[in-house]
Amino acid sequence: APYRPAVVTRLCKWRRPAGEMLAAAAGHRHHQQRGIMSPKVTTELLKQLRQVMKHLSEPIQALIVPSGDNHQSEYIASCDCRREFLSGFDGSAGTAIVTEDHAAMWTDGRYFLQAAQQMDKNWTLMKLGLKSTPTQEDWLINVLPEGSKVGVDPFIIAYDQWKVLSKALKNAGHDLVPVKENLVDMIWKDQPCRPCKPLLVMDLSYTGISWQEKIVQQRAKMAERKASWLMITALDEVAWLFNLRGSDIIYNPVFFAFAIIGIDSIRLFINEKHVEEPAVRRHLQLDSNPSPDFSVHVLPYESVLSELRTICSNMKSKEKVWISSKASHALSETIPKMLKLETVYTPVCIAKSMKNPAEIEGMRQAHIKDAVALCELFVWLEKEVPKGNITELDVSDKAEKLRSQQAKFMGLSFCTISSSGPNSAIIHYRPIPSTNRTLSLNEIFLLDSGAQYRDGTTDVTRTVHFGTPTEFEKECFTYVLKGHICLGSAVFPSGTKGHLIDSFARATLWEHGLDYLHGTGHGVGSFLNVHEGPCGISYKTFADEPLEAGMILSDEPGYYEDGSFGIRIESIFLVVPAQTKYRFLNRESLRFQALTLVPIQIKMVNVKLLTEKERDWLNHYHQLCRDVIGAELKKQGKMETLQWLMKETEPVS
Repeated sequence: APYRPAVVTRLCKWRRPAGEMLAAAAGHRHHQQRGIMSPKVTTELLKQLRQVMKHLSEPIQALIVPSGDNHQSEYIASCDCRREFLSGFDGSAGTAIVTEDHAAMWTDGRYFLQAAQQMDKNWTLMKLGLKSTPTQEDWLINVLPEGSKVGVDPFIIAYDQWKVLSKALKNAGHDLVPVKENLVDMIWKDQPCRPCKPLLVMDLSYTGISWQEKIVQQRAKMAERKASWLMITALDEVAWLFNLRGSDIIYNPVFFAFAIIGIDSIRLFINEKHVEEPAVRRHLQLDSNPSPDFSVHVLPYESVLSELRTICSNMKSKEKVWISSKASHALSETIPKMLKLETVYTPVCIAKSMKNPAEIEGMRQAHIKDAVALCELFVWLEKEVPKGNITELDVSDKAEKLRSQQAKFMGLSFCTISSSGPNSAIIHYRPIPSTNRTLSLNEIFLLDSGAQYRDGTTDVTRTVHFGTPTEFEKECFTYVLKGHICLGSAVFPSGTKGHLIDSFARATLWEHGLDYLHGTGHGVGSFLNVHEGPCGISYKTFADEPLEAGMILSDEPGYYEDGSFGIRIESIFLVVPAQTKYRFLNRESLRFQALTLVPIQIKMVNVKLLTEKERDWLNHYHQLCRDVIGAELKKQGKMETLQWLMKETEPVS
């Protein structure tokens, strides 16, 4: 799924939470997909919110409603979908601001069309990335009366965002102030409860190392930076560190928790129901007597702020608490400046991104299974689409059903983007009954989908045509493919940041006056979040970490013709060492190795526009699909699908 720097079903050994995951997924899908074509009427909600803003003990003239939760998550639980509740816009990225007279929504290019369709006339859409779009602070300064107070929940705004916004507002004579209670919650009468679902213990065969070994590694990093404490707020970091997974958030196998790691202590802030299961208690050694260094002290989830305050009050002047600048303002502001070690990313985040051999092998196996399911899907589609009765929702359901038949399937990794014709031009489109189109022989079909398996996470996009594509469609597809190949075949120095190679994927499109308004690549977790930091490939300059061997990223250029069609080709790649003739300054080189092995439809390619090198890359990729996926299809006895695979991977010349 495209990302701009910005689950779940059947398994015998985890049947109860897996079933709950699926139910949660269905409920969330219903909750989110009210209808792209039917804007939510927000007049009364905005009136109620403005009344609350006026009647605070210290009234505020504007309220900022970010997308996130207490952990600055991209995907959030239903109880945290405040921006969606207030505005109707349900994309994964966006910030709402409400003043006494205005309501505005900032979002990026993935969601321009969707946001415009989902919001009513009370809202003004602010298109991030366009020169004409003001920043949030500039807009506030322009519309607010002198000396205004701008409120925001300090738990759901990141500290680095707070600093930038606060400084700009202060310079203009305004104040950014924390609200003591979330104001949207005060008017949300049927707000769902915070989930607390059973946890899954991850075996060493999947994780490669124990959670105790990870703690040792993190303490070594802390010692290097002379930090006495490490504050972990991101949900996927907590899950990875303790070798646990959950299902509190749709599509993301995480659970609500904070952690504070000391030099000789471990505090885990979590709902006590999460740790009632005997397997979880054994895993964390809660009922045994481990050495004090590895004794996990379980504390209430809500007590993290008071406990952090207590820790800070007992610290010596030279001690430090290590925290990410992306943690909430509420937590970061609790740490006195002289006691704070602030970095963009925690050492847990960086360690998590560099997969170990067990995690890499798990990701390989997950992508093999995923490719089998997708090949089966395309066989089915080629039979059924000509009959004229297959819809976008049918494809979504069929893709999930086929994936669910593969071993260790846990659910989807994001909501399937099943889009035909003009719907495929909506970058993060999701089919719903009111927009559900029937696939035809006359239109492009774009499928962006992925799954969570016990051994890995997948995300793949293929764009196909079941009839005869136009020459323009083939031309655009080929330019996108050339970009995909250019990035996928790149060799670059170790330490290169992703934004430096983003243009590799865009160069051919730029040459012909085309482009796309989303990032080119995002990190992918190992049975964790499908969008994972700290690495990425984007035209936006952001604090991405250098690419290193073991990182896993997507390569997904695209092109979108509004009202007509959309094209995207996405595969997941592993960063591996590259053998080069020379070694400048004895520096290692890196390259990408394909994990996704799903054929790219040759029918959509104008082969004459490919260079010899590009044809060789495509033929080699398809040979790899034959060798690896072909063997798995034989093993699973899927001979009809094997015949389809052989047909779709014929060499081009």
